[in-house]
Amino acid sequence: MRRKSFAEISIFVVNRIFNWRFRIAGLTKKSKIAKKVINKMLFEKDDVVIIPNTLKINKKIESEGTEFLPTQVIKDVIKKCDDIVIMETCLCRTSSKCEDYPHDIGCIFLGPTSRKIPRTVGHDATVEEALAHVDKADAAGLSHLIGRNKIDSVWMNVRPDEGLLTICHCCPCCCLWNVVPNLHDDIAKKIYRLDGLKVTWNEDKCKNCLKCLKDICMFDAISLENDKIIINQDKCRGCGLCANSCKFDAIDVNYNDKTIDGVVNRMYNLIEE
Repeated sequence: MRRKSFAEISIFVVNRIFNWRFRIAGLTKKSKIAKKVINKMLFEKDDVVIIPNTLKINKKIESEGTEFLPTQVIKDVIKKCDDIVIMETCLCRTSSKCEDYPHDIGCIFLGPTSRKIPRTVGHDATVEEALAHVDKADAAGLSHLIGRNKIDSVWMNVRPDEGLLTICHCCPCCCLWNVVPNLHDDIAKKIYRLDGLKVTWNEDKCKNCLKCLKDICMFDAISLENDKIIINQDKCRGCGLCANSCKFDAIDVNYNDKTIDGVVNRMYNLIEE
């Protein structure tokens, strides 16, 4: 009988405790000790940027000077990497038994530490395969996350965590990062919006269907005040899922692409430190 890897045991455990994630995250606000321990174990040195889905956004992005899709940030980082592993399934969606989004679109891992990932969890991939995987996730209506995410090095038991970059494809219902509103601000701020991107509400187009308020925003950034949709720019991470959910194009995603090279270099440098 084949001996199970640490990662396979971790997947078994995560599948059974995944729904505890909100309570665990909430402890960071209730206890200074819990905050310190949880941050040290799971979020230390994290640096994560959210990239919006472009299923509908690609028709409404307003970029200065050139046509640009935010997913190009992810693709440009992928093109710089030699070590690429694609996870066979999404741990979040399988743990939540998601019925709305595909389970077979897993994370992409980049960097030298990805060589240590058990091949029972993911497979080696070419640049072309990884780029196609991003497009597949985009077409499925998922938003994206890219950056150093210590929790991945922990559950797979791979080191150094500085040598691993995660590209996650997030749905609004199951993503781990739904816990951001429950996290202490010191930890939550490690997950940030793409520079130059802003999400706004168009009152003239809005039909008050309120769909954007119903379990769409992962970051608790949308509210209704005096019959008007309010998008809290301090909370918004620019995932774009609200824009995709709006049938009336009442939510716009605007982007200034002058910072693109800086974001790509910052992400790539995370696995070169």
